[in-house]
Amino acid sequence: MAGRRPAAQLWRHLMAVDLSFYKSPISEEIRDEGRAEGRAEGRADALLIVLEQRGVAVPDEARDRITRCGDPEQLRRWLARAVTAASVEDVFVES
Repeated sequence: MAGRRPAAQLWRHLMAVDLSFYKSPISEEIRDEGRAEGRAEGRADALLIVLEQRGVAVPDEARDRITRCGDPEQLRRWLARAVTAASVEDVFVES
């Protein structure tokens, strides 16, 4: 049987994929960080779209502040304010 020869066993060993990393706590943490970054990017995009569609001017400084924000909850608050804001400054005002 060819599958029991030392070369075949060595080949199977070399080709074996260690999947333990994908189940480890560190990999879960990395995935969670990626999800949070994705949520932040999505909310930043949504915020800019809402402001654009409402005709609210967004200077480069404000655009940078929005796109650099990595806090999905802060972006959610800004997005909620953007729905009724008369200016981009109204979005950033803390109540």
